[in-house]
Amino acid sequence: MYFYKVKYSWMKNLVGTYDCKVDSKGRVMMPASLNNQILESDFVIKRSVFNHCLELYPVSEWDHMMNQVNKLNRFVKKNNDFIRSYLSGLRSLKLDHSGRFLIPKDLVVFASINKDVVLTASVNMVEIWNKDEYEQTVKETLVDFASLAEEVMGNKSTNEDVS
Repeated sequence: MYFYKVKYSWMKNLVGTYDCKVDSKGRVMMPASLNNQILESDFVIKRSVFNHCLELYPVSEWDHMMNQVNKLNRFVKKNNDFIRSYLSGLRSLKLDHSGRFLIPKDLVVFASINKDVVLTASVNMVEIWNKDEYEQTVKETLVDFASLAEEVMGNKSTNEDVS
């Protein structure tokens, strides 16, 4: 009898916002409570498309994202342009033996990372923000959050998937 190892994939819904410090070499300690949710030590880090922050994907979630990107027709120039831009600056990284990860220098510059950062769960990945920029962005979003919530979620039936 043969047994096959089957990889089950599901979207992990991460939770939490964490104030962290960056050391002089650009390393950040992964908060224990976040690390316990992720249960992986391999990640992909990239620039955010819409925000002035970085996105940290567990490899299993990144693989899911790449499956979507791989469905794009490469014979359409816009698709190639999107893929090139979306993947520019992308790096893989691992947690070290102390539970830290190193933010590459060019990404530190892109996100204006300094000593104080915020790691915030964003469904299936973690956003890494300069602390001051994060607080300003949240403050601006909260000004009319009720209207935003209604616009984004208000037309959804409680029985249909929100996607």
